[in-house]
Amino acid sequence: RGAACSCLVREGNASQQIVAVVRQFRVGRILLGTRSRGKLGKLLIGSVAENVLRSVDIPVMTVGPGANPAEEGQVQQRVVLYATTLKESSRASSSLACQIAASQKAKLVLLHVLPPIDEMERKGLPTGLDSAALRELRVLAAETGAGCCTTIEPHVVHGNASIEILAESVEREASLIVLGATRRSAFENLTLDRTIYRVLAHARCPVLTLRDQVGPRAETETEPITVEG
Repeated sequence: RGAACSCLVREGNASQQIVAVVRQFRVGRILLGTRSRGKLGKLLIGSVAENVLRSVDIPVMTVGPGANPAEEGQVQQRVVLYATTLKESSRASSSLACQIAASQKAKLVLLHVLPPIDEMERKGLPTGLDSAALRELRVLAAETGAGCCTTIEPHVVHGNASIEILAESVEREASLIVLGATRRSAFENLTLDRTIYRVLAHARCPVLTLRDQVGPRAETETEPITVEG
């Protein structure tokens, strides 16, 4: 299909060897196929995909056994779902997500998951359409859309982050889920980042994970090289 490809076989720990190749060849992107696991296995830390995600600062796309990208013409409107925490670093990731959506002629949905409604109401916080998060999402959508020619929809939901992200991706028949990942301590990775790993384990479409510092720099330094693990 016109893509230059080469093969490399190495012995040793899979995740360590993938990371070593990334550093050796200054790789710009990683594509990882993940295998099916039992219910218990999906909750355990230590898989190749999880170790690679913790060790690199470049975009990583994972394609699980349940991912079945729709063929051309099967869906009326392609959708790229970007789940954002609304941190300052979200702007660079949303810009890249928008570029990807535009290249696929897809709509970009900016999704933010709020805590359960009853929890927010107990604290006297506005929910849903009245939430501060939706106002921030609309600002982010306007800023992102200014440099990208595709439809952008800001959307907030309440509940568990991984469950709601997966539910939205299924309901909208998303062709891609984009997730932002932030650097945290080892203990925080064991707790807060579980959202990412749960989505990776159960997604029915490819998932692209972006570190918070990903931005235009990664696109301009050198021609990107993709490693498929």
